[in-house]
Amino acid sequence: MATALKNLSDYSSDHFVDIADKRFGLVVAEWNREITDVLSAGAHETLLKHGAQADNIFRNTVPGSFELTLGAQLLAQHEEIDAVICLGVVIKGDTKHDDYICHAVANGITNVGLKYNKPVIFGLVTTNTLEQAWDRAGGKHGNKGVEAAVAAIQMLGF
Repeated sequence: MATALKNLSDYSSDHFVDIADKRFGLVVAEWNREITDVLSAGAHETLLKHGAQADNIFRNTVPGSFELTLGAQLLAQHEEIDAVICLGVVIKGDTKHDDYICHAVANGITNVGLKYNKPVIFGLVTTNTLEQAWDRAGGKHGNKGVEAAVAAIQMLGF
């Protein structure tokens, strides 16, 4: 969703459903932790802002973005979890590892959502540089964590 002209944190909450009784699982990659902590805080604050109860938001960490898929599945399999938000950062390096990781995570997260018939949100920042990652974690493009939380709320109202 982010472009040079778009701030990820701009959204309308006009049609949000009541999420006071909804339970959210956050799966946060520890790799690039300085950035993923900011994404997680953005998601957490957004859920609270729109009515989620702090006791109904569960943050879990996984080593890296590749492990987001299994982390999401372990949370999504619980009936009491209404939505899962996956947050990670993959920065292009000198090899093609980013292509493999991003593709696997995108497919995995999609499959988990379909398997458990609940929102499993792709909040993976995929950039060419560290600067671009920061731009999407509270910088000039807003915060991808906010966008992921908004997507979870919207999908719960679908």
